[in-house]
Amino acid sequence: MSKERTADAVVIGSGPGGYPCGIRLGQLGIKTVVVEKAEPGGVCLNVGCIPSKALIHGAKTFEKMGKSEAIGIKVNGAVSVDMPSMQRWKGGIVKKLTGGVTQLIKANGSELVYGTARLGKRSGGGHQVIVSGKDGDTTIIAKNVVVATGSRPIVIPGFTPDETYVIDSTGALALEDVPKRMVVIGGGYIGLELGTVFAKLGCKVTVVEAMPSLLAGMEADCVRVVATKLRKMGVEVLLNAKAKGWKESGGKAVLTVETKEGEVTIDTDKILVSVGRRPNSEELGLDVAGVNTDERGFIKVDNQLKTNVPGIYAIGDVVGGMMLAHKATKEAEVVAELIAGHNTAMDVRTIPAVVFTDPEISSTGLTELEATEAGHKLKVGKFPFAALGRAMSVNDTDGFCKMVADADSGEVLGIHIVGNGASDLISEGALAIEMGAVLHDLALTIHPHPTLSEVMMEAAAATLGEAIHIINRK
Repeated sequence: MSKERTADAVVIGSGPGGYPCGIRLGQLGIKTVVVEKAEPGGVCLNVGCIPSKALIHGAKTFEKMGKSEAIGIKVNGAVSVDMPSMQRWKGGIVKKLTGGVTQLIKANGSELVYGTARLGKRSGGGHQVIVSGKDGDTTIIAKNVVVATGSRPIVIPGFTPDETYVIDSTGALALEDVPKRMVVIGGGYIGLELGTVFAKLGCKVTVVEAMPSLLAGMEADCVRVVATKLRKMGVEVLLNAKAKGWKESGGKAVLTVETKEGEVTIDTDKILVSVGRRPNSEELGLDVAGVNTDERGFIKVDNQLKTNVPGIYAIGDVVGGMMLAHKATKEAEVVAELIAGHNTAMDVRTIPAVVFTDPEISSTGLTELEATEAGHKLKVGKFPFAALGRAMSVNDTDGFCKMVADADSGEVLGIHIVGNGASDLISEGALAIEMGAVLHDLALTIHPHPTLSEVMMEAAAATLGEAIHIINRK
């Protein structure tokens, strides 16, 4: 027989949307239960953002050590990779962060419960959430429910992961050996990030992308810099190409790829499938509760993250849009404050995006093409990292900062960076767009020297035709 209890709010999922929502609700004095079926932190902390960045750092360190003679550092003997040790180091980081999540939820007055949750029919006291755990079912009656169940990799027909030859991003992050050869199906950010890791560790990587370019939607100028670096690393990129199928032969996977020149076959040790993500919206009882989804399974919400059912909200990847951890966290805070009676909404002008390739790409606001299509007359300028003293002193000068601004008002419409530290530099750009800054606001702000952040000031000045450290375009 199902046990029954009550709560002011139930949050389903404890990823970068769910756990901040639970924490903020606790801070606001709302009696909250956070339900998690696997590990606290969700995909991001366990098999996504954090572990991938740890491996990216490890691979970059290995590469730099192999090229350190250029700056006068000689390594006696061959530099080698101990993949099991790198995996243990990565695992330690994940354990610290997930343990921290558990502590923060409890310390802020919310409760973390393990089990699989599904929605039931609304009762007189609120919404029913049935949690199936190791001790049986518990029905929680709550005034408010927040669905934060995230997403999972899309599986394409014929390429279901078997963890021997075909893997997804989760499998790639757990590899204990560096394969000699890997084919990455998908030239999006996840595929390129992980492909870059293994290329740097000595794997021969081929990227198969169905579109005519990598990283669709990112500023094309920035993508070209990354594509050039991939070629220098020996990564083969097949554009306008589709993986048709594979078979096992002699302990290898033989992949058939359709290209513009005809079919080709590639022998490989691993096939990494990374073609996007789909929402975890099945088996949640959404139909029972009457919650609407679109044709792809994403939950429909308004700008307050409200579904069509009063008292039921949804946040993060499960609602679609930019499937980014920081977007989910912001949505979590909005929903928590709404439940607490505050007047708020998801009212943001820009959400920055980062690709942790080498060099990194970061972007916020409109691309040059998007701004043109929106009817703006533009001023566009660039400043290269090669002209920065700091970039030269750390021996990492690839890339630039590009600014897109309205020619009449000078308002900054978009900022796009490709280069060392792009992920850390873009926040200033997001602030500039959020506050409606104009080019002079950035160009006249004194930036410390020598730093990589000077690229922002110099790019704004270059867009105005006033840069000091490059020859300005007439």
